[in-house]
Amino acid sequence: MPLVEYYIAFVKRDDGSEERCNTTDTTCHFHCMCGYTYLITMFTYNQAGSSPPGDVFNYTTIPCCPEDVTIALVSTETLEIMWSSVRGAELYETTAEEIEDVIHCKDTAPVCALSDLRCNTQYSVVVTPCSEIRGCNHTCKPHTHETAPCSPEILSVSQTNSSSSVSVLYTAPNTPNTTYTVTAVGLTDTHTCQSLSTSCQLTQLPCGATYDVTAYARTAVGPSLPSYSVPLETGPCCPHTLTVDQVTQAMTNVTWSPATGARSYVTALTSSRGHAKCHTMDTHCLMGCITCGTNYSVSLEAISRTGHKAECSYHGFSSSACCPSSVKLYRMANKTLRVYWHSSGPQNHTVELIGTGTNHTCIPSPLSSSCDVAKVMCGDVYTMVVAPVNQDGSKVTFCPRRIYSVSCFGNNVGMGKCLASDSKLHRATLLTLYILPNTL
Repeated sequence: MPLVEYYIAFVKRDDGSEERCNTTDTTCHFHCMCGYTYLITMFTYNQAGSSPPGDVFNYTTIPCCPEDVTIALVSTETLEIMWSSVRGAELYETTAEEIEDVIHCKDTAPVCALSDLRCNTQYSVVVTPCSEIRGCNHTCKPHTHETAPCSPEILSVSQTNSSSSVSVLYTAPNTPNTTYTVTAVGLTDTHTCQSLSTSCQLTQLPCGATYDVTAYARTAVGPSLPSYSVPLETGPCCPHTLTVDQVTQAMTNVTWSPATGARSYVTALTSSRGHAKCHTMDTHCLMGCITCGTNYSVSLEAISRTGHKAECSYHGFSSSACCPSSVKLYRMANKTLRVYWHSSGPQNHTVELIGTGTNHTCIPSPLSSSCDVAKVMCGDVYTMVVAPVNQDGSKVTFCPRRIYSVSCFGNNVGMGKCLASDSKLHRATLLTLYILPNTL
């Protein structure tokens, strides 16, 4: 410009601060901060003095980038982003970007919630301030944050070879090194296991218990939502006690204590001569077809309401010795009766003769098949029982009773009848007795 010796530019910021630039050139450089509006005025000078002020130029810089951005995972798939308000910003645009998707949020407030994000995904979050005059500041740096891991899905819950161990198989939809926790919650206890793979073993589970099984994943960010729960029922317990009582020569009564978790039972007596089995919902069972003088193995299968089974074994059971057959009675001299019988094997026996006035007991010599009962009073009716003696010295109590009448005239023993003694069955069977004359 002619007659101009130098220029002075005045730059005034909207907060009141002011700068000037004195130059003989036609350009002047100022450092402008973000988020401010600047008013610029030019003056020219020569030897005559200053010119009138030139036009006032208005210049607004772009909004500043927020520096204190904080990102919090408020739910498994929602990020809450907060920052302090910055100069020059009238609107904030927040984006969360991953490989396949970009989530946007626009608000005038310095806070934003980005929801419906992908689980177990790393997002690049950028807060972009914008103004109506200068537009948006796209130079703000990104902040990365990961969402919570995805929930696993339980595929199967199965009992292993051990009755107290359960294998849980589930999906693993997250990045490697994600820890999966399986929890079984019962009425009184809780069991957990952890794994980096797709299966987990729950151990030391009690029998006869029910649980709700859930799984969840955990990373450094936090836990996932739990999976849908799956019901688990462990196998029923075995009864603590079981007893076998012989009722008759061919029938036993098996009783046992209630078993936790069992709804029905299958009881079996097994031997080389055959077996007996009973399926019941009670805690006792009357079992027939038992062979006398036989060793049986005793087993019980406890079954739950859903079909889980527990195999239970107990001490063996030996049925009592067989009652003798072909029992015959002879009248001897000197008020003596001789009893004969046939035994199915080598076995000790005892003979009891019970009258209305006197009782007689005869213990034959070992393995003998006859016995003499002395001082038998005539004119009386006697009940006679020939029974095997068990190894513990007890007498078999269910052998049949035979009733005889001993006459005071002649040498014959009167006809009688045989009663099958069974207090549980309450029945009597009439049998024909072989009454032989005295041969001596």
